[in-house]
Amino acid sequence: MPSHPRPTVRRRRLGAELKRLREKAGVRMEEAAERIGGDKPKISRQENGRQGVSKLEIEALLALYGVSDERLRTALTTLAREGRRKGWWAQYSDILSSGFQEGLSIESDAARILAFQPMLVPGLLQTVEYATEVICSADKNATQEQRDSYIEVRRERQGIFTRDNPPQYVCLLDEAVLRREVGGPAVMAAQLNKILEMNNPPKLTIQVVPFAQGWHAGADGPFNVYSYPDPMDLDVVNLEYLDGALYLEEDDSVERYQLAFDELRAAALATKQSMELVSAVQREFAKRA
Repeated sequence: MPSHPRPTVRRRRLGAELKRLREKAGVRMEEAAERIGGDKPKISRQENGRQGVSKLEIEALLALYGVSDERLRTALTTLAREGRRKGWWAQYSDILSSGFQEGLSIESDAARILAFQPMLVPGLLQTVEYATEVICSADKNATQEQRDSYIEVRRERQGIFTRDNPPQYVCLLDEAVLRREVGGPAVMAAQLNKILEMNNPPKLTIQVVPFAQGWHAGADGPFNVYSYPDPMDLDVVNLEYLDGALYLEEDDSVERYQLAFDELRAAALATKQSMELVSAVQREFAKRA
């Protein structure tokens, strides 16, 4: 059986729009397949983003679907071309799982990222020392070269905040993240100081859900919600688990997690009070360092 790559964000967007246009035109998958000299499974893979679409195939399908809007035709052709472009993480494909690479693709294209983390400081906010401790603990069999590569991936990921058009990032941390000692007091003091420095609402907002809230909407674990800039984009939820990650795109699932995030944010301390708590815990670690 041929292996088809996991869908990138651009392929998801392109496939969803092609499916919408086909259904609007009342064209069956078999008819679309015949127009491009393929079969029904190929159309299915293209529409769910697991197979690319060539420029000639897009032109043939849009003609079949009666699409004459030149702006839309150009946008879809551009999506197809960009969907074949490799991300910066391709150079690390020998050490990164396909699921993690999919996550990097989703992250790099997002216009807004909503993150909740009850256990650890998210990778996008980690210092090198904190990240090193997490990586070494997570994979005790990794070679030093592999660990160095993982650290470099963390550094490259954080470049998302310094590019010309960075995403809006709203991160909610359970208070446990601040107090869980990773790498010792000095590492934690530096990590919490970085959080204080990075917090810059409304573009980069960090808030804390305090212990006093008790049970909350994030009790089931960490998650991220990614949103994109135009109507063709599909919001995506990322759930991490011990052996990989799950990506949800169904409207109902995405909506549930967006509501959960809203509930968590309502339970969190305001940004000013959150930073006061982070600062207080940071001073505690600094005294012990």
